[in-house]
Amino acid sequence: MPPDRRNTFSVSIVSHGHRDFVLALLDDLARMKRQDLEVILTWNLTNEETTIDADSFPFRLISIVNPTPQGFAANHNSAFRHSSADNFVILNPDIRLPEDPFNALLSVLRTTPHAICAPLILNTKHEREDSAHFFPSPWILLKKATAKLFGTKLALQEIPCRQHLLNPDWIAGMFMVIPRSIYAVLGGLSERYFLYYEDVDFCARARLRRVDILVTKDAIAIHDARRESHRNLRFLAWHVTSAFKFFTSPAYLELGLKTLFKTRSL
Repeated sequence: MPPDRRNTFSVSIVSHGHRDFVLALLDDLARMKRQDLEVILTWNLTNEETTIDADSFPFRLISIVNPTPQGFAANHNSAFRHSSADNFVILNPDIRLPEDPFNALLSVLRTTPHAICAPLILNTKHEREDSAHFFPSPWILLKKATAKLFGTKLALQEIPCRQHLLNPDWIAGMFMVIPRSIYAVLGGLSERYFLYYEDVDFCARARLRRVDILVTKDAIAIHDARRESHRNLRFLAWHVTSAFKFFTSPAYLELGLKTLFKTRSL
């Protein structure tokens, strides 16, 4: 482990029985030989094997072992309190990093400091994942559910693009880079949500504070998706509950009013 220094990135990873994924991701991070990042690794299940040699990595590794499982927001907010870097990174354990994305992401933040950014997310077939979105609506969710019922798939949304940057309304919480000051001002992720829609809500609240949401094509990450909510009724119930919470949230209602008045003024 390198000596203490001011880090550029604090990477928060939460394991829900994902030890093999976590070890592979830590190897990806170690291969970059970066000494300007620290990793906060949260073990969220009580029966997980949590022994890792922290001194074998070129970065500082902090392990948190939860006595009881916590939600997505609570885990990353806890990691943020343990972090020290200028930028807080939310990173899913099922992400793989074939190359170092952090210089490109840092370049985006230096050019647009009042922003949240992410790399382009690809699936294991190297096709673009649906990770950059317009804000959802009940109508859009109904269309997705209908498409799934009939075994079809909606086309990826055409997100506005300027040169190498996509400018969506929100980005998926599988990989987000957030300047420390922005995370603090927004009060972190909302713990009203246990799982799902924390990222949508966070970006909505950021948008209301005129924070840019950007995806750079100059960096990529691979997502080995499990899609638990598509196969497990408990995860599906969390998904539906979280959607309802978002659609009744102050942030969503305020965004709706702003859109309505903007449309009427045209």
